[in-house]
Amino acid sequence: MMIGVGLDARLGLPFDELRAAAIEAERLGFESLWTPAGGVPDSFHTCAAWSQDTGLRTGISVVPAARMWTPLGLAAQAATLAQLSAGRFVLGLGTGGYGPGFWASVGLPDRPIAVMRQYVSEVRGLLAGQAVTSAGPALGTPGWPSSAMLGLGDLPPAPVYLAALGPQMLRLAGETADGVLLNWATPERIATSRSEVDAGAARAARGPGGVPMTMYIRVCIDDDAAAAREAFGTQVLGYALARPGTPDNAGYRGLFAQMGFDPELKELEQRRGQGATMPELVATAPDEMLHAVGYYGPAGPAPAAFARLGGGLDEAVVRIITARPGLMPVIEAMAALTPARIRAS
Repeated sequence: MMIGVGLDARLGLPFDELRAAAIEAERLGFESLWTPAGGVPDSFHTCAAWSQDTGLRTGISVVPAARMWTPLGLAAQAATLAQLSAGRFVLGLGTGGYGPGFWASVGLPDRPIAVMRQYVSEVRGLLAGQAVTSAGPALGTPGWPSSAMLGLGDLPPAPVYLAALGPQMLRLAGETADGVLLNWATPERIATSRSEVDAGAARAARGPGGVPMTMYIRVCIDDDAAAAREAFGTQVLGYALARPGTPDNAGYRGLFAQMGFDPELKELEQRRGQGATMPELVATAPDEMLHAVGYYGPAGPAPAAFARLGGGLDEAVVRIITARPGLMPVIEAMAALTPARIRAS
């Protein structure tokens, strides 16, 4: 299993400190650097800087493609980073939302599998130097030409990974993408996801295990266990709780329900409806659910917990959450979870 580190704008670090953290990550033995899209600094610029500062692979997990991008725009960005990094960049694509309201807001049909099949195939075709003619609705806003090409030859590799939660999207990733990006999955869910990815790969005459699976595993390392729990739990519930007015079987809420946490989330949602604040909800969130998808607390037990949570992945990414501001908590978390420590646990 390869081990990377995930850094993003929510850490509150200025651009120069994100670059300093990446240099330290390489020194500590990490094998890749990942950041999500959204926020400032922009993820493509961040990966470009990291590629200049280090010799590590960089990746974006994930670009909300349907919300703000055309295939041509994404391919141009990825091709540029492939050139800058000599083929050490991975483009991760996701829908950027779910449900009829979301798809109406971006002007696309509520057919996420069909839409993402089109995105992946068109972006990969453009990156392969092909002239691509759109086979479905114009993707992205304000739209893009029905036919396009980058006009480049001999482009370094630019793998396209697909973010996937449910079985249909997992099978699509196995069939069409260069890799799959999971999120908030327990080890049991990782194993189930592998089966679905392999089923999709078989459709394209790809062998089992041939499509790599990568996932962020969130960690908050701090000797103040209560502060670490609150910071970590806030991120968990930010994903796991159903948004008011949305079904509880969709998106991440549906994922956590399928992993066995529906009763606990219903109770928390009821408390929220009665006026409970997020810190109050985190305080009553079950430890079993929090420990199932990440780690919080002191450094000592962290490597063994991470190794367990990453079982079945081809690449596990230490996604850092901090309970205190600044660069030092980030560096301390990386030092606690070096690849050497994780592999030795």
